[in-house]
Order: sequence, then C-alpha cells, then structure tokens
Amino acid sequence: MTRKLLFFDMDGTLWDYRNYIPESAIKAIKLAQGNGHKAFINTGRSRSFIRDEKLLGIGFDGIVSGCGTMIEYDDRVVWSKIMPAEEVDRILEITKKHGFKVIMEGTKCLYANVEEFPDDDQNYYMRKISREMGEDLHRLSDVKNGQIQKFSCSTRGCDRAPFKEELKDSYDFIEHNDAVMEVVPKGHNKGTGIQRVCELLGAQIKDTFAFGDSINDKEMLIEAGTGIVMDSGTDEAKKYADHVTTGLLEDGIMNAMRYYSLI
Repeated sequence: MTRKLLFFDMDGTLWDYRNYIPESAIKAIKLAQGNGHKAFINTGRSRSFIRDEKLLGIGFDGIVSGCGTMIEYDDRVVWSKIMPAEEVDRILEITKKHGFKVIMEGTKCLYANVEEFPDDDQNYYMRKISREMGEDLHRLSDVKNGQIQKFSCSTRGCDRAPFKEELKDSYDFIEHNDAVMEVVPKGHNKGTGIQRVCELLGAQIKDTFAFGDSINDKEMLIEAGTGIVMDSGTDEAKKYADHVTTGLLEDGIMNAMRYYSLI
C-alpha cells in the first residue's frame, strides 16, 4: 500500500465548538498510522493556539499551523514565516486607522486588547481565546518580539475595501463572514502547507488527503489529491470536495477513511 499523507483541519473537523473529539476520529487516525500513513493537523490557528492535551495526545506526525506559516514534523520546526517587528507595527497602525479590532497571532502567545471586542454572541471567538490561552493572551502593547505568523480582525461595521487595497500586495484575506477576517502573508495557506510537507517527505500530491469543513479549508481541499468535507460543514466548502462524508459527530473521519480504504 502506498503511504498516504492525511491533513486534518481542527475546528469543525477534528472537534466541535466545545473541543469535543469523537472517539471514532481518534481511533481512525491511529489505525491509519498503524497502516503506515502519516497524519498532520492543518489549521488556521497559529501554533500558540494549539495546546489541547487530548488533541496533541492523539500523536500526529506533524502540525501545519497559521495557514501554512509554520510546519513541524517529528517535533521540530521545518518551516516558519515570522512577520518582522516593523511590519507588525505597520499592521497595528493600519488596522487602527480602519477601525478594526485585531488579534496578532504568534508562535507562543496571542495578542489583543480584549476590552475592545463587544461582549455579545458574535464575540464567541474572543471568549474562547481568553478561556483557552489564559496567561498567554497578552495586550497588543506587549507584541514586540512576539513571533507573529498572521492576524485576525473583527471588522463589523467597517469598510474592508480600503484596508484590503492597502495590503493586497503582501497579504491574502480569508473572509469568514461580515464580522471576521483572517489575514495571512502571501505565499502561505493550508494548500502550500501540504506542498511543503510533500517536498519534505518526497511524497506526491496525489497521495494526500485533506479533511475540512469551512471556507478557510478551500486551498487545502483544492491542493490535496483528495478533498473530504464533513457533512456538518458549510455549503461553500462542499463545492471543493471530492467526497462529502458524514458529520463530525456522526463518525465522519472514520467513515471517510473506510470509504477510501485507509483503514
């Protein structure tokens, strides 16, 4: 059997909004590894925001984090794109000018002025960050030497067009909805993460599988040899799927692996 490389989005794919991971997903990943395949997290989260012990305890072979800005394999960093300090300062000035609330995402910490974000249902993400990051969530004033990979913005009530025009030559934009946008250095996304892992391991793209659920999985679903989307995922993501499996909580990962004879 040819060794396959399996890439898993986190939120909405490996676990739900409560960080619940189905036991069937854990079992399927371990069975696949037992068959000689390699399993990678491939997430938009920066490395600092990947810390759950049960998740990491699954025993992934590597982690692609920050939309491809950092890659780890066998517990060592093999690729890292860090924004220069002067560029971080420039971004903070630009986001402030356009009225955006910003989260700077680093390899070890996240940085945001929490009180600037509205405390309502649309601010669920900030509450989740505060709960999971604890003391590793710092104020923007502490961002110096923060090893920033990418950033996210709350843009509710703001005009995105002039902001994007100002940064379009250096950054790509992932627009989740009318309130949230991720901004990533050009040349980096979940798809380029798959490319770089293949180069590292001497693997072919046709032997890769990507598991996702939302629009920020688009590039890896397109890049992978086979793109799989949870039935519980978005209709937009399903447009790029080669196969739609059952929902996250309906053994979606295990059923997809069985469908493709990975286990």
